Amino acid sequence: MRTVHDTVLDEAALEQLEARVLWLATRIIDHANRERATGDGLKVGGHQASSASMVSLMTALWFAHLDPQDRVAVKPHASPVLHAIQYLLGNLDRRDLTTLRSFGGLQAYPSITKDRFDVDFSTGSVGFGAVAPLFAAVTRRYVDEHFGARPDARFVALLGDAELDEGNVWEAITDPISRGGLGNVTWIIDLNRQSLDRVVPGVKAARMMQMFEINDWQVIEAKYGRRLTAAMEGPGGDALRAHVDDMRNERYQRSLGMAGRELRDFFLDGADPAVVRALDEVSDDDFASVVHDLGGHDLATLLDAYRQADAETERPSVVFAYTIKGYRLPVAGDPLNHAALLTGEQVDTLRPVLADPDDEWAGFAPDTAPGRIVATARQRLAREPFAPAGLGLDVPVAVGMRPTRAVSTQASFGRLVARLGRDEAVGARLVTTSPDVAVSTGLAGWINQAGVFHHTRTTEPSDSGLLRWEESPEGQHIELGISEMNLFSMLGQLGDAERLHGERLLPIGTLYDPFVCRGLDALIHSLYSDTRFVVAGTPSGITLSPEGGAHQSSVTASLGLELPNIVSFEPTYVGAMDWLLCDVVDALANDATGDASYFRLSTRELEQAPFERAAARLGEDRLRDDVLAGAYRLVEPTVDGPRVTLCASGPVLPEVLAAAEALANEGVAARVVDVTSLDRLHRGWRAAVTGSIRTARRPRRDFHLAEVLGGDSGPLVTVHDASSHAMGWLGSAVGRTVVPLGVDAFGQSGTIQDLYDLHDLSTGMATNAALAALDLAHRDGRADQREGGQVVATVPD
Repeated sequence: MRTVHDTVLDEAALEQLEARVLWLATRIIDHANRERATGDGLKVGGHQASSASMVSLMTALWFAHLDPQDRVAVKPHASPVLHAIQYLLGNLDRRDLTTLRSFGGLQAYPSITKDRFDVDFSTGSVGFGAVAPLFAAVTRRYVDEHFGARPDARFVALLGDAELDEGNVWEAITDPISRGGLGNVTWIIDLNRQSLDRVVPGVKAARMMQMFEINDWQVIEAKYGRRLTAAMEGPGGDALRAHVDDMRNERYQRSLGMAGRELRDFFLDGADPAVVRALDEVSDDDFASVVHDLGGHDLATLLDAYRQADAETERPSVVFAYTIKGYRLPVAGDPLNHAALLTGEQVDTLRPVLADPDDEWAGFAPDTAPGRIVATARQRLAREPFAPAGLGLDVPVAVGMRPTRAVSTQASFGRLVARLGRDEAVGARLVTTSPDVAVSTGLAGWINQAGVFHHTRTTEPSDSGLLRWEESPEGQHIELGISEMNLFSMLGQLGDAERLHGERLLPIGTLYDPFVCRGLDALIHSLYSDTRFVVAGTPSGITLSPEGGAHQSSVTASLGLELPNIVSFEPTYVGAMDWLLCDVVDALANDATGDASYFRLSTRELEQAPFERAAARLGEDRLRDDVLAGAYRLVEPTVDGPRVTLCASGPVLPEVLAAAEALANEGVAARVVDVTSLDRLHRGWRAAVTGSIRTARRPRRDFHLAEVLGGDSGPLVTVHDASSHAMGWLGSAVGRTVVPLGVDAFGQSGTIQDLYDLHDLSTGMATNAALAALDLAHRDGRADQREGGQVVATVPD
């Protein structure tokens, strides 16, 4: 591992840069709140104090340490500091500095997709941006092993000490995948000892450091600056160190608002005489500059800490940098300074101290010492713009799994992945990951085939006969500890491999569907960062009947439908899942942009014959088109009579098919529609309707939902092993009466039949719901809202 470049810096010039960064970050927020009219009366916000505590850390990094291949996650509340640095480096225009938190302007928090400059990691969600570099480093290690070594890169996270309260941070630190061979990871903790509401009582630093050490991190302290360190090395220095170390946080923070004699008297009150003697030679005017001299604001101390981190090549490093929240601002150390904004008078007082006297938005002229540092950094940090490119892989339309016996989608998913992996070109890019549930979610065959990824080779592989667990750098499955947060963070970084590491991967993750919600924050963060992957949640719903209500998921179908940047699928039959999986993997491999994909699967074994009959009736090409569009007509009516359509997904289809037969015996013509993707149906319908609204035309009919539910379909009954509302919107979309059946209460243990009876998913309830729908449609006069035999989409009120 290379160390920091050997450029000799003019420290005085670097301090001038630090002051200018502080001014610009402070003024960016000030302008947004005091000078830019919003028209709505709401506070724009920003975090001047949180930004100020980060200025030294970030100035040292960007202007004296980083190289272009390094990647940094910036503490969310320090985004104005990042904006100031990018402006000085020439990556933002002057007019951008007045657009903080405005529409199309500088984002409140660093955003890969929304900011106007190259952002390495989105960090709006506290905790998730912090761990992203750790999982990015794992991804880089994987890419290096499988596709050849990239240029050396460091992965840096800048985070506040209060951010360490987030549980996902510790989940990432303790995961076995983060240990060993990650010497290119450095976390820099802004240890300002304040949270949003208060000064944190008691110093937690020692306990936090111990946690990192236990998990095999190198711990580095940047506690005291050089002036305070010099005083501690003189006569009485040991007593002075003990006095500072033992001082309660609250008392030290109170001292930050003092200076001169007042500060000396307060600081030395009750101190050992040796402490007084140690500071005798320090004048009242210089007293604050000594006792408030913390390592997190000493540029030389920080650069030395960064070099120490670089020197450790095996373990990740964490730098605890002691800082002052509100550093050099009038609100320094104020317990309530987190969201405080400086007054106009306070800003005016700072301007001549920190800004260019002739132009408050100015940087530095190229012929000045700070200007030369900026020019060198600009040249050193220059990157080629990223442009995503497809791999040009010939992904098969299907791998050819059409079983004749009863099988589950969960077991079949793993077999599909293994078969897809046998394609040499596609298989080389496939990488799977799971939070200690790979075998129970069906990936055993793939693991036997591809091996488990680890930075070292297992000397004695585990072999149970059914599963061969062999770890090596060539493996293609990444096994995580039991943490859904880590799963989605890992998937997010694997899905961003092309942008960060120059190689596009095809990531697939599996987890228990009931625990999708445990990792929901990390999933949202990965989707917001526009990363792409496939995830399978399995088993799902109350169909996992013996496990009880705590292990039964009903909300996940709605999450998949409603979250941006991800498309959800719930296939019933293996042939349909084969087409769907190959389709989304093809998009991952070859499209420049796109969405992540979520498959909601089941352990219930279903007969495959109904799907084969539909294929014979519709033809393979038509059926595949319909499956990929989101729904197809599984069964057409077999009798003449009142028309009703039964829409369903997944494991409830046997009950729905039986209901159709029962209805036929009653003279009711029942059509069964298998919904493979509510998401794709909704997107097509909404695009047609909203497009019509924008062009002031009648709603268009060229969307798949109208084709599937059009004509003489009659009222609808939706049946779903999920919340009833997830599928209930279908009726309003096509202007038909709908009776939605689903799971709207917590389940309990029992057989599938027990729970289907309890939650109204049984054959009898589906039959009765169809009869009720016909009655409602007749009474409401809505049975045939058609125009020329074609359904007209209705715009919801």
